Amino acid sequence: QFYPTKENDEWWQKGFTEWTNVGNAKPLFRGHYQPRVPADLGYYDLRIPEVREEQAQLAQEAGIEGFCYWHYWFAGHRLLDRVFHEVVESGKPDYPFCLCWANHSWYQKTWDSAKENRLLMEQTYPGEQDYIDHFYAMLPAFKDKRYMKADGRLIYGIFDSDMIDSFPQMKEIWNKLAKANGLPGFYFFGFCQGELRLQQTLARGYDTIVYEHMRTV
Repeated sequence: QFYPTKENDEWWQKGFTEWTNVGNAKPLFRGHYQPRVPADLGYYDLRIPEVREEQAQLAQEAGIEGFCYWHYWFAGHRLLDRVFHEVVESGKPDYPFCLCWANHSWYQKTWDSAKENRLLMEQTYPGEQDYIDHFYAMLPAFKDKRYMKADGRLIYGIFDSDMIDSFPQMKEIWNKLAKANGLPGFYFFGFCQGELRLQQTLARGYDTIVYEHMRTV
């Protein structure tokens, strides 16, 4: 959210981005460096193509293999899609990428702990037709020569992996559609936190699970 959107203008304030919270940070103890002023690119706006080019250059210099872009799909409604659309349409930056579906619901409390936990955008999984529509919405990206692969397949991530009970259905549909469109199929990875979630996620057929063990301190 490093550029303004219509939804964030309505939910928060006109011009709201991640930088709004960064700039409002206050020091909590002596010597606490807050707010942290970003180096290199400053308080950048991702709508500016030159910023995206500079990000790719910095990543390449740091030895980063490619970018994994979050994308947002809420049963056909997309949020924060402008920048990635421009990346695909323009072919720039000429830097490898893959996608990860940020498939969590949006709540007001996520961004402001003082607010009530009001639902802003609900994530649902309507079924087969929605998975088909989702695939075709992202097809231009999947066909892009920059799209990253693992074991010869397109890398695609799911953020809240254990929340999709119908993931096996999605996996089957997407792999069939990929083959029908001349693509090699998908290499799915899912994020997972906690032992119970790990077992649920393992049973659903992801190719790789990015696991973080949650500890109580």
